[in-house]
Amino acid sequence: MFFRYNPLMKKILIILLLSTSYIFANINAIVSILPQKNFLKAIGGDKVNISLMVEPGNSPHTYEPKPSQMVAVAKANLYFALGVEFEDVWLPKFKNLNTNLNIIDLSKGIEKHSMASGGHSCDAHGSHEHHAHAKQKSGKKDPHIWTSPANVKIIAQNTYDALAKHDAKNADYYKTNLDAFIASIEKTDKAISTLLSTLTGNRTFMVFHPSWGYFAKEYNLEQIAIEVEGKSPKPKELVTLIKEAKEKKVAAIFTQPEFSTASAKIIANELKIPVVKISPIAPNWSENLIKMAKTISGTK
Repeated sequence: MFFRYNPLMKKILIILLLSTSYIFANINAIVSILPQKNFLKAIGGDKVNISLMVEPGNSPHTYEPKPSQMVAVAKANLYFALGVEFEDVWLPKFKNLNTNLNIIDLSKGIEKHSMASGGHSCDAHGSHEHHAHAKQKSGKKDPHIWTSPANVKIIAQNTYDALAKHDAKNADYYKTNLDAFIASIEKTDKAISTLLSTLTGNRTFMVFHPSWGYFAKEYNLEQIAIEVEGKSPKPKELVTLIKEAKEKKVAAIFTQPEFSTASAKIIANELKIPVVKISPIAPNWSENLIKMAKTISGTK
């Protein structure tokens, strides 16, 4: 007997398969950014359905959820928050929409430092050096906590605690996954430390948007931001930045896909150094940080 191909039946089968996998999962969870999705997947495995809020190509500073994402919020059990800016506006709205939604603060236990604005360099102790061409934003905390392996360990532990509390019968499963993930974090940390151990005097790198302060602090590096209060620097400020970059022998400038590279290219051309595009919200945080270390250390 032969069966004719039926597109409608195919669609029904796909829906049934997706529905079945949805039923088998124990927790419906939402994360703000892509790196979190990997963290939660590593620990939650197939016990958690994960919805992503800030989709690729968008900024967590100004993101506005789509209607389809609000539907996911209405069905969610847990929201894993990191402290990125859009959460300030939207988390209360999510809670109003779904009063049963449990919002987990993954930054609990992490010491946040002030966000460096343009013309400020963040040293290994998290303090900021003032320069004549910039003004500091007072009181604004840096939300990019996941750029530090030490912080990711804390994020992982907070993630495990929330999952184990919500789904106690699978706590051992989550703990096994947590232990494996912690081991991978330590492997990443070791790789970065090894790469940066080759540096002797120069430990400075330049960025357009100061997203890498926690990375700099953890590995005794110095981050210099090009932007001035979120804007590209004026010609006079560019001259000052070029002078500073020369003095500190900056080896590379890091920019993010969502920001203009015009100012970075001017400085890079003057200093004959590369402009490297790298986003702190790229999905693979480990490869991201190792790429940073390779570039700063001059490793091919």
